[in-house]
Amino acid sequence: RVHLVESGGGSVQAGGSLRLACAASGYTDSSFCMAWFRQPPGKERQRVAEMNTNSGKPYYVDAVKGRFTISRDNAKNTLYLQMDSLKPEDSAIYYCAIQFEWDTHCSGKDADWGQGTQVTVSS
Repeated sequence: RVHLVESGGGSVQAGGSLRLACAASGYTDSSFCMAWFRQPPGKERQRVAEMNTNSGKPYYVDAVKGRFTISRDNAKNTLYLQMDSLKPEDSAIYYCAIQFEWDTHCSGKDADWGQGTQVTVSS
């Protein structure tokens, strides 16, 4: 059974940085995509950044390009999201997800999810 555990959330002032981590276990597939999603209060969950085993190029939603960096430590089976120059609108619960079948992007469909970690950015 796939198990994802996020950590690293917290409260920071605008302009600050946080690094999220997602430790993954319980799978043997060598082909997958992993992504970070976020859900602001009262809004739908949205994909923020992703990477997959078939392509070396990560994907970022426009709102975080140039500020967030997704990376993965294969030896530790851990996905990271480095978040710099944080803005109040980045405040949300951040989730990591893993999919073993995907089309163009990690859509979240049939994904396994972590429990989420809260990020709060104050102005």
